[in-house]
Amino acid sequence: MPGVAHRGRGRRTMNEINMVPFIDVMLVLLIIFMVTAPLITPSLIDLPSVGKAAKQPDAVVQVVVNKDERLEFKAGDKTVPTTLKDIAPAILAAQTGKPQGSIAVVISADRNVKYETVVKVMDTLQRNGVQRVGLSVQLAP
Repeated sequence: MPGVAHRGRGRRTMNEINMVPFIDVMLVLLIIFMVTAPLITPSLIDLPSVGKAAKQPDAVVQVVVNKDERLEFKAGDKTVPTTLKDIAPAILAAQTGKPQGSIAVVISADRNVKYETVVKVMDTLQRNGVQRVGLSVQLAP
């Protein structure tokens, strides 16, 4: 096509972005959020709080989970090594003669013990009728 001459006007490249579609989409999203926001009701979460116990426990029994996942039963001044299957009968024996739920059980575990071990102890106690089970924590300085 040697007969066609260029006059110097070709297609120019666009060096700016068309913002109109972007603004349209953003306005539609804004309207959708403005309409739906009042329709969403915030859900309330009932969180536990400290110090709401109706009655303080008569005695506190402690179950200690050592680093090597051995269990110890502490009642008063005596410490007795025990196993997972023997821990619930030992606690229920300590409750004999006292009203149900008057003894609180506190589980103390080493920081390096698997969480699964602590949950197994809690589950075993609750399945065997121990009502008040708690975890001992150390507050950060």
